Amino acid sequence: MDRMTLCERYLAALDAGDRSAVLALFAPDAVVSSPLYGTRDAASFYAALFADTTRSKTRLLAVFDAATAGNAVALHFEYDWTLHTGALVSFECVDVFRLTSDGRRFQSLTIIYDTAPIRTAFAEASRRTPEGHTSIGP
Repeated sequence: MDRMTLCERYLAALDAGDRSAVLALFAPDAVVSSPLYGTRDAASFYAALFADTTRSKTRLLAVFDAATAGNAVALHFEYDWTLHTGALVSFECVDVFRLTSDGRRFQSLTIIYDTAPIRTAFAEASRRTPEGHTSIGP
């Protein structure tokens, strides 16, 4: 699958809350680095994210493709994130993906955004986690 299709499928799976579809886009040993969740393997990151999430809505603003400089692609998008507590937080972010050497899957993801406006809602959600949830707090 080409890079743009990979990115489109990622945002669609994120919006659908489909953890299996998201993880199918990542290499088995992929790592995600997030301002709120820290650095962890993709499977545990998305387990925590989807446990904290009631709804996701993304609006793609731009795609930056660096095929010649490190096999990376970045998505700039607006993210409306409804936490399991019902709190809605909205922000712009950039997801920077490093692709596998064959370019067919994501090897790593670095998520970049300003957490200051959402930390209070996230901290409240972390105190009221769903049963069995092991999310890292702020």
